[in-house]
Amino acid sequence: MGGLSFLVLVMLGVVLFVTLMSFIPVGLWISALAAGVKVGIITLVGMRLRRVPPAQIVNPLIKADKAGLAVNVDQLEAHYLAGGNVDRVVDALIAAERANIPLQFERAAAIDLAGRNVLEAVQMSVNPRVIETPIISAVARDGIEVKAVARVTVRANIDRLVGGAGAETIIARIGEGVVTSVGSSDTHKMVLENPDSISKTVLSKGLDAGTAFEILSIDIADVDVGRNIGAQLQTDQAEADKNIAQAKAEERRAMAVAQEQEMKARVEEMRAKVVEAESEVPRAMAEAFRSGRLGVMDYYNMQNILADTKMRESISGPGNQENQAKGKKTE
Repeated sequence: MGGLSFLVLVMLGVVLFVTLMSFIPVGLWISALAAGVKVGIITLVGMRLRRVPPAQIVNPLIKADKAGLAVNVDQLEAHYLAGGNVDRVVDALIAAERANIPLQFERAAAIDLAGRNVLEAVQMSVNPRVIETPIISAVARDGIEVKAVARVTVRANIDRLVGGAGAETIIARIGEGVVTSVGSSDTHKMVLENPDSISKTVLSKGLDAGTAFEILSIDIADVDVGRNIGAQLQTDQAEADKNIAQAKAEERRAMAVAQEQEMKARVEEMRAKVVEAESEVPRAMAEAFRSGRLGVMDYYNMQNILADTKMRESISGPGNQENQAKGKKTE
């Protein structure tokens, strides 16, 4: 019975020791001591209680100490609790130290917390990056389209990484500069003969102001001739003018047709009035007979005059004139 109790106590002791060793990173503490970095056991236990992985603090601290950087546990732990990447910040500080780039821990931590890759920025400061723009289309004064592709060599500016614009702004400004430079050229041939004039003009504008980069050079990689925009615009304008002229002509024709129909209606209206007036003549004559103002002889005389008038009109008609002319020729 006593032997069984002793065995249980031994097992409990082993479990307790393993649990304690898993909570207290003794191995990490020994590694720090072997590297010459003083980190207390209480500090490591405090990291566990604050839910900070000790390895993500101690290993970068050892790396920084070996590189000769003046950082401490509190700085690294505070940066981790703020959501930063401790290992990347330490790597960036080491790279900056080797490249003689002045970079403090607070500055590197701020850049990392701003969402930028501070290690990549330091590497870009040492090894500049080449950004290739998409095809930029511009039109010279002679109306010919010119397509250009530019390669921009940039270097990261550590001081402007926080709050500075990114590569997209650089590309947009380069495109604006190319369009302005080509648009100020008299002919597209001048652009094709001197493509370096574009890069010189664009580079002199200081396009890296307010950005996280420093432009080292702008090179025109490709220049090509596109469409004749001026001729196309003139053609479109001529087509638009033709359509406007046709529309105005159609409007005038419609107005003329409407006016013609209106005049025909007025003629018919006048004829109706004439017929109406003529219909009053028999009534007036009958009234004259009844009142004695018109006699029978007067009526016959009027009829004779009308008959004589009709005869003269028939004689002077076009058909009788042609017959008379034929008779004269026969004689």
